[in-house]
Amino acid sequence: MSFSPLLRSRAIAPAATALMGTAAILYPTTTLHAEEVGSENSKRKSIYDDDEPASTGAESSSLVTATRQAQTSRKSPTDRLAVQIGKTRLFIHAHVAAAEDKINSTMDSLLALENNFTSTVASLAPSRESGERIMPGAVYVLVAAMAGSIATRNRNILLRGSAPLAIGVAAGWVVLPVTMRNVSDLLWKYEQKFPALANGHLKTKSGIQRAVYMAKVHTEQAVRVVDEKVGEGREAVEGWVSKGK
Repeated sequence: MSFSPLLRSRAIAPAATALMGTAAILYPTTTLHAEEVGSENSKRKSIYDDDEPASTGAESSSLVTATRQAQTSRKSPTDRLAVQIGKTRLFIHAHVAAAEDKINSTMDSLLALENNFTSTVASLAPSRESGERIMPGAVYVLVAAMAGSIATRNRNILLRGSAPLAIGVAAGWVVLPVTMRNVSDLLWKYEQKFPALANGHLKTKSGIQRAVYMAKVHTEQAVRVVDEKVGEGREAVEGWVSKGK
């Protein structure tokens, strides 16, 4: 009976050793990492949908360019001819439209010029209130100019050219004063576009007006002197007559 504990301890030792070995095998100290099931599933391709390949902007633009080139190269001669005909039609239409616009602008300018000319000529005519008639007066002016040409036919060329013009202008101011005033205003309006010509005209006009004024003054003085001399002579004659009586 004294050996029974010893036998029990000897019988328990192998059992404990076997239990520890089994525990070491079943529960090792090294950490084991489990793999995700989803990683394997993510690598598998679906049998229903295809994944779209990733592409950058450069690859897409090059793909579009290549597609267009392929489509262009695959065009038939009829398609290329249609494209060229369309370009030709657009070219002709653009040039025809430009020519039409140019013609329209030219016609508008001509119509404006015609209206300006007719309105200018109409503005030169005298008003009805003035009682002036162009036709008889124009004939008188023409006759006066021809008379001046005849009077200076034996003179130098300068006088033969200027005398009929001067006589005609003077006759116009006498016979057609309203018309000549309108013509003068029109000429002055055009002369204002050229300052040098306008200044020369003003100087000439002022010189002529001064000469006319001085001529009037001298004429009045001469008439006054003649009247005084005539009065003195008449008084002397009357004195002689009275003395003779």
